[in-house]
Amino acid sequence: MSERPVLVTGATGYVGGRLVPELLRAGYAVRCLARTPEKLDGRPWRNQVDVVAGDLSTTEGLADALEGCRAAYYLVHAMGSHRDFEDTERRQATSFAAAAEAAKLERIVYLGGLGEDDDALSPHLRSRHEVGRLLASSSTPVTEVRAAVIIGSGSASFEMLRSLTEVLPVMVVPRWVSRTRCQPVAIRDVLEALAEALTDSQAGNVVVEVGGPDVLTYGELMQLYAETAGLRRRLIIPVPVLTPWLSSQWVNLVTPLPRSIAQPLIEGLRNDVVVSNERDRAAAQRRLGMRDAITLALTKIQGLEVPTRWAGAEARRAAAVPQHDDPSWAGGSLLVDERTVETSARESDVMRAVVGVGGDQGWPAADTLWELRGLLDKQLGGVGLRRGRRHPAELAVGDALDFWRVEQVTTSSLRLRAEMRLPGHAWLEWQVEPNESGCTLRQRASFAPRGLWGRAYWYAMWPFHALIFGRMVRRIAQVADPQPA
Repeated sequence: MSERPVLVTGATGYVGGRLVPELLRAGYAVRCLARTPEKLDGRPWRNQVDVVAGDLSTTEGLADALEGCRAAYYLVHAMGSHRDFEDTERRQATSFAAAAEAAKLERIVYLGGLGEDDDALSPHLRSRHEVGRLLASSSTPVTEVRAAVIIGSGSASFEMLRSLTEVLPVMVVPRWVSRTRCQPVAIRDVLEALAEALTDSQAGNVVVEVGGPDVLTYGELMQLYAETAGLRRRLIIPVPVLTPWLSSQWVNLVTPLPRSIAQPLIEGLRNDVVVSNERDRAAAQRRLGMRDAITLALTKIQGLEVPTRWAGAEARRAAAVPQHDDPSWAGGSLLVDERTVETSARESDVMRAVVGVGGDQGWPAADTLWELRGLLDKQLGGVGLRRGRRHPAELAVGDALDFWRVEQVTTSSLRLRAEMRLPGHAWLEWQVEPNESGCTLRQRASFAPRGLWGRAYWYAMWPFHALIFGRMVRRIAQVADPQPA
């Protein structure tokens, strides 16, 4: 293999995080462009790749990342991150195409979406196609791999399918759920197609449509999931009045996906998304069928083998967002609730209890209040608690944890940043400090309020903080040392 590296953008995301080890196994040298390089530190392949810090939205670090590369994967999108995601994707694709041309890349490989341009595509699919055209507008050849519903443990499409089917034995759905056709594909087949694109000998721009062997309506896909998962057949009632916006409210309520992601996914399901050319239809028949793909995804989830999840991607934060450790002279104010508890437990046992908070295990104190806060957040368009966590006992920088994001994790500390809807910015952190009789567990909740409403929110929540935070730090210590000295 050539020693010139292959650049992977979106390596911290769902597809990119799974593609990198596939490329390494194939013998490629890999470089990753990441806005937050620390998010890759916990990956088992981290020491085998070169990581460059950069941001496609500002082009910071992009030229350095592309320097000396033979090819690049473009696996980023702004869906769910920005209200003006079409504008954002347009700017990023244009900048990337220019930078790739300047770096004299041999090829760009882009993961886009299925659908015919003359079918009044949804904004999400329309933007996916436009990005492909913009990337191909420079002199750098582009292979555009188009896929529709990707089925795999942790994918957004699979989580929506799984949650809807498992939670709702009876569903009132838009009429198009039983009419429009989709050609779902297993994540492993998408990865294979992306890897093969590097060896494609065709000159110029190429579009490869990737689907599985089954063409189904979304209603049929839900019934297939129910059958495969051992559930009773679902009663699906199509009605003509449910708009994508109304449907996304329902999906927002009963699935882990926030409305910002659910709505564009649902809008995309109104279009037929099937493989259209003869060559790719023949290839689809050799891929994994949907029954096997669903079985494989469920097996991976049950075995805790989910290396990446849709929730691993996060919205870009503005540079002006305050940090938990900003000095007082930086402006603004930081409101803090700090609690400590002494325990005879070992430092490692206390950290094990700290790292185990949230997800299916719930929160150490007032779990019902946390659930109510998550439900309120969902109604406000936030992420809510249903995202859960990738693994019940392990955390890495960048992991989603209910409505928090892991910002730092060490052998003696954990810091979470809130992603719930708030009039400000919040952090929750724990620090374990050894002492002569065991250790001290220090818990700190910090809030940087935005304006008068932010301060009013903090003080209105103070009675709940008094109820929750003191009990929480004591409960964590008890979990670590159930037989205190």
